[in-house]
Amino acid sequence: MKTELSRTLGIEHAIFGFTPFPAVAAALTRAGGFGVLGAVRYTAPDELARDLDWMQDHTDGLPYGLDVVMPAKKVEGVSEAEVEAMIPEEHRAFVRATLAKHGVPELAEGEASGWRITGWMEQVARNQLDVAFDYPIKLLANALGSPPPDVVARAHDHGVLVAALAGSARHARHHADAGIDVVVAQGYEAGGHTGEIASMVLTPEVVDAVSPLPVLAAGGIGSGEQIAAGLALGAQGVWLGSIWLTTTEADLHSRALTAKLLAAGSGDTVRSRALTGKPARQLRTEWTDAWDDPAGPGTLPMPLQGLLVAEAVSRIQRYEVEPLLGTPVGQIVGRMTSERSVQQVVDELTRGFEKAVDRVNRIAGRSES
Repeated sequence: MKTELSRTLGIEHAIFGFTPFPAVAAALTRAGGFGVLGAVRYTAPDELARDLDWMQDHTDGLPYGLDVVMPAKKVEGVSEAEVEAMIPEEHRAFVRATLAKHGVPELAEGEASGWRITGWMEQVARNQLDVAFDYPIKLLANALGSPPPDVVARAHDHGVLVAALAGSARHARHHADAGIDVVVAQGYEAGGHTGEIASMVLTPEVVDAVSPLPVLAAGGIGSGEQIAAGLALGAQGVWLGSIWLTTTEADLHSRALTAKLLAAGSGDTVRSRALTGKPARQLRTEWTDAWDDPAGPGTLPMPLQGLLVAEAVSRIQRYEVEPLLGTPVGQIVGRMTSERSVQQVVDELTRGFEKAVDRVNRIAGRSES
């Protein structure tokens, strides 16, 4: 499963895996793919440095990357506290009422509320990059479009390729004009923030729009046959995220959430603004239903929604309140029916890819097998 991009990066399989879990990213790299560690949950630079140290010790000298969140629009001179003060009391009351309806306990006194969505602040990502460029990362990806020009230049000065996610050909052309090296064409089926265009339509549109830049196909991909389809559409690899959530190396801290993922079908996700204020595909739950109900106050724009629900989400996860418990995940969740190691997933992907290629070769009369 080699392409020009995989050869450039020195990897065996053109499988790129986004994950918030260092153990998953490292395992994918060791399995011959390319692990990309998500940095948005690291609010302290020393925490990111700790996990990058761990990655260095567990990747056998093989390449890996980092995914940051740098917003397209910079917010100057505004603190998190000042932004949080903009949240209307009506919305705070709605959160309290929804949690009370489901009997969600308060956090213990002194217990931190967990991850807060502060990665939208450009300075947070810049602090992460100050750490990351001390490590031999080979790819820097940005989940919110093209990074600022000075960040692209800084990455290139370090010999690091820059990737950006695109949900349309227009977005992709903007990335190309900004000097991006790799465009990730992320279709409607994908987990997390995603656009309106399905992968089968989006991938060839983006390939044509940015040629000869390499494109990675993303969204709804979880089998070798789908990888073969993505490459047939012109992509030079695939970008997978959701499929790693139920691997044995993933650390969801919740058996209840893992069980929900394993039981979910491809129709059990929804694009909702409930988590961050931007449309993000996630498990459909009573939490997403409450926010999407026209009778409610509606969601706030990013970053207000993320700040509003941060503690609530921490409480739901901490106490595993099943009706409200969810996570960003793509429609591929319907194929995630068992817990497997990252290596087992990669083995299944490569076997499926080989079968698909052989099938097409037989159809084309190029194989006698």
